Amino acid sequence: MKKITLLVLGLIFIYSCSKEDPSEIVDSNTTSQEFQKLLSIEEINAYMESELKQNGDIVWKNAPANVLLSAIALGGDIASVGYGNKGESFSNKKSARLNSARTKIYDVVGALEGAKQSNVVVSADDILNVTEIKITSLKTIEALQAMDDVRYIDPIGYGFYLEKETSNQQKSAGCGQSGQTINSGDYRVISPNARLPWNFDIHKVPQAWNLSTGSGITVGLIDTGISANQNLLGNGFNDGASNGRSVQRFGTFIDSPWWWSNNIDGPNDRCGHGTQMASAIASPRNNDFMPVGVAYNCNLVAYRGTEDVVLNDYHERKGVSNALKDLGNRGDVKIISMSVGYPWSIGNVKDAVRYAYSRGKMIVAAGGTSTTFTNWYGVIFPASMSETVAVTGIKDNGYNRCNICHDGSKIDFTIVMQRAGDSNRNVPVLGFNTGSQAYVGGSSVATAMTAGIAALVWARNPNMSREQVLDKLKRAGEFYPNRNGKFGYGNIDALKAVQ
Repeated sequence: MKKITLLVLGLIFIYSCSKEDPSEIVDSNTTSQEFQKLLSIEEINAYMESELKQNGDIVWKNAPANVLLSAIALGGDIASVGYGNKGESFSNKKSARLNSARTKIYDVVGALEGAKQSNVVVSADDILNVTEIKITSLKTIEALQAMDDVRYIDPIGYGFYLEKETSNQQKSAGCGQSGQTINSGDYRVISPNARLPWNFDIHKVPQAWNLSTGSGITVGLIDTGISANQNLLGNGFNDGASNGRSVQRFGTFIDSPWWWSNNIDGPNDRCGHGTQMASAIASPRNNDFMPVGVAYNCNLVAYRGTEDVVLNDYHERKGVSNALKDLGNRGDVKIISMSVGYPWSIGNVKDAVRYAYSRGKMIVAAGGTSTTFTNWYGVIFPASMSETVAVTGIKDNGYNRCNICHDGSKIDFTIVMQRAGDSNRNVPVLGFNTGSQAYVGGSSVATAMTAGIAALVWARNPNMSREQVLDKLKRAGEFYPNRNGKFGYGNIDALKAVQ
């Protein structure tokens, strides 16, 4: 199921057709005693845009009740409800208090919806303190909003804000399976016969390889999967100078428009983006004249958690959340790379990020990629979280963000990934099919490369904690010990980081 062709990272919104002020669309004092009017997509989107511009995020629990109910109704009547105390995102074993809080939610919803618990409860997570319930009544919304034990109420299935996206989009920011001809000025050949992308020299990656190639470190990748047709990320993962390592592929995404579907469709990439990110991180130092990855001797665990780069679908949000939990539970995984995201917070994904973080994982996330018309928005979710390392891409003529990249105070690092004179010349990576190559750009490739550099540092210092490895990266930043307001610690010197 192709939901919508999305080639931008979550920043295209429908502007309201109404001339009304978004804040006046609904009365925040609306009660269940009044007419239960469902709002249009345009009205909901106008409210959302207003919240983003004023607050930088959307807290659905605080939304006017009929705005939230309308978004839930248009998302299949499903709400994702986080429970427990503030910041209580997960628990491996639910306490009596947490079980009581969840039961209270079920009792309230069942009573107000006039249904048995089995008919209102969609799912309850074993690790995260979140449950999914069916809601059709304004009274139910109001009751949940008033409960202290409810942390968030998300319309997890609502995704219509991207329905009318513009056609002016950047291919490098999303799906693409076609191979491309790589300009000879954008690589040089290194032994045994691999192509070194032009920007690796800027970040001193080849010099860092004299000390570390990522051996013994496992990187987790949450994206659109890996193409079954790209041999160098499959049976040929150990090729040329890459040896003694493994690649594993899993799937948590369900390719269906219906929330009740549970048919996970496997680990294979159907978009192309995940294959490109896997290449930037870990493509072998091959003997096939193909691009090499930053950590060409690291292990890779790739999850198909999403259909494309924008987490606007119920199953994408669930898929990414489940992938984070799985990777969090793996003792061998040190780093999780996420070149996917969304303009504002998603409760069950936020909880899962915090869970993986609690397990010692370094989570590297894309700061945001969009068209030049919509990149007014700052750092996207989950890169906006304090638990993640936020990365963006810049041009090769100083600290000028790439044409489709985002910047802001929450960015931690930058990677040079675009030619200033030609926005189409970005970073060469493996293509979707064996023997093919492609360019990839945006904060996506900057994130994957940073994850690769982190793997080099960790392989050089295997006993270090996440905080110690992050400190090494910071000290290797061009602005360190200072921090730039838009670009964090700046470009990473990989050689300095591994020394």
